[in-house]
Amino acid sequence: MPFRSQMHLALEEARAAAARGEVPVGAVITDAQGHVVARAGNRTRELNDPTAHAEILALRAACAAAGSERLPGHSLYVTLEPCPMCAAALSNARIARLYYGAADPKSGGVAQGPRIFTHPQCHHAPEIYDGIHAAEAETLLRDFFTRLR
Repeated sequence: MPFRSQMHLALEEARAAAARGEVPVGAVITDAQGHVVARAGNRTRELNDPTAHAEILALRAACAAAGSERLPGHSLYVTLEPCPMCAAALSNARIARLYYGAADPKSGGVAQGPRIFTHPQCHHAPEIYDGIHAAEAETLLRDFFTRLR
């Protein structure tokens, strides 16, 4: 099956998160055939749960659907570079490919900060593709934080 980005769906989830008053981050997981198996947006405030990042919620749903804690062959599309917590969860889930939009110089854990996938303790590192629809993801984030100020 030819590659088809699902970042547009992740951006929809990010916009929905913003509408709920959450930081606008969205995530989508596809299986090895490219079918969407889970999608989520941030819900940390709504659920009063600091771990309710879009990636974590999508991982939980995809793992439940697969009946496994591991998702080999699956891809994650997320609008913002994953934080260290989410990057570690992606490694533990054995996600095959990570596609993300905006870089996160302040809290990122993939290309910024601790670079989780480069640590010797990291058991699995996905293929990483960055900058996918980055301008749109950055605009969503910038507009959200501008409105807060």
